[in-house]
Parts: sequence; structure tokens; C-alpha cells
Amino acid sequence: MKLGTIKEIWRYPVKGMAGESVERCGIGAWGLEGDRVWALRDTAREEIQSCKFRPELLLCNASSRSGEDDGHVDVQFPGGDTLGSDDAAIHDRLSALVGQESTLEMLRPLEELNFYRRYKRGEQTWLEELKATFAREPGEPYPDLEGMPQQGQDFVTIPGTFFLVSPLHIVTTATMEHLKGLLPGADWDMRRFRPNIVIETVTDDGLVEQGWLGKQIVIGEALVECAETAPRCGAVTRRQRDFEFDASMLRTIVTEADQNLGIYGNFRRAGTLRVGDPVYAA
Repeated sequence: MKLGTIKEIWRYPVKGMAGESVERCGIGAWGLEGDRVWALRDTAREEIQSCKFRPELLLCNASSRSGEDDGHVDVQFPGGDTLGSDDAAIHDRLSALVGQESTLEMLRPLEELNFYRRYKRGEQTWLEELKATFAREPGEPYPDLEGMPQQGQDFVTIPGTFFLVSPLHIVTTATMEHLKGLLPGADWDMRRFRPNIVIETVTDDGLVEQGWLGKQIVIGEALVECAETAPRCGAVTRRQRDFEFDASMLRTIVTEADQNLGIYGNFRRAGTLRVGDPVYAA
């Protein structure tokens, strides 16, 4: 059964920064080629950072270097100037941007486990900090953070990667149109939600992808397991280069969509994705 077609493909070369739209991209077990290969690391905390904790990162655009295989990326800062990840000055610039001494770091091998470890000043402090990033108002529910698997409690990302939950995030046009209909005055720019794949669905039933959980779908050449739903935090409200702060959407997502917008997936078969490729139920 056809579910839709690939409308957009996005990758984010630096975790937490705005990314780049591509027409085609190879995929493997750990996601799209070039996706989340760099991240900011807080020097004092010795901890990888994301836009949850460092929303200023969203003011930067990160892009892969076409035709180069050295793994370096370019970062465009809010003022418009660009520095490469191989420029020694980039660490000071990013530190000044986020207000904390930091370094831009490339992925490291899984064996360097401490590189991915969560900073814990106290037994519950890390949980309180994480809870605060969800920007809930009084009476609004939170995801089950206290029920996180031990790996999520001990590490900021999946060790060996810069992914929080899984290497693929999917959003559908049906869900976006449904939520826009509930709050038409808000700025529902797709970039706020940082998808990897935007699927233009054959149905206009809102939140349609939530019905795919626990199932497999074929996206282009890839076979994808639809693993988990995507509860939303305060990052979706934050200002980026082309749009301003807007908290109203988060209220709608929490109250009208059970906190969730989009789903997470895991690749079960590698290949290439192209804009316009069909999406089928497996």
C-alpha cells in the first residue's frame, strides 16, 4: 500500500544547528550520510550539547563540503560569515555564541565511551535540567523521563553516535496540515521540527505516522522500522535565522497531539533516498 512520497530530505552536519536540504542521500545503519557527524562539547561539563541546552546553535547553519571526503563541514554564523570545522578559530566563536567554553568535536569511536557520557552534578540534577528543556506550562504533561532506559540516563546520545533516540526522524505533511488547521496563526515552519524525511502522504488524516509505530515502511531503497514517537521540547519554539520565537505551537502539540509530532525510525536496509521516491507499507 502506498503511503506517500518523499517531499524533503534534511541532514544536520552539526548536532543542534540548522541543516541542509538535499535532493538525494545515501543511508546506512547510522542514518543519512553526513548527518550529525559533529557536535559542540561543553569544556567544563565534558558533555555533548544540543539545541535543547544551547538554543543559540539554531542560529547557525551547518553544511557538508561537496566533493570532499575529509569529513569537515562549514558553519555559517548569525552575522553571515563562515568558518570551517578545520579552522582553529571556530571553537572560540562558538564558545562566545553559546556563552560557555566549548569545542566543536567530530564523532569518536564507540570505545571512547566517556566522550558520550552525561554530566551529572548530582543524582537528580541532570533529570531536572532535562525536564526544564521541555518548557511545559503548569498542568501540562511531560514524557516519561524518569522511566528512561539506563543508557539514556548515563549518556547524552547513543554511544558512538550523536543521535538522541534513533538515526531517523520522520514527519508527514498530513500531520503538519492538521496542526496548522488547529492553530493557523502560528509559524509552522517545517525547519522548527528538524525532520530527516518529510513524507507527502496520500491521506490527509492528521497524525497519520503515529499509526505506523511498530511497523516497517519502505522509503525509496530503504527499509525502515518505525520505532518511537517524538515528544516535543522547547527547541521547536526557538528563534532561527529566518523566523522568530513562537511558543504557541508547543501548546497545541502538547494538548492536541499528545505531546508528539513525528516519529523516530531505524534503518533495516541501506540504500539511497531521493526526493520524489515512493513510500510504501512493508
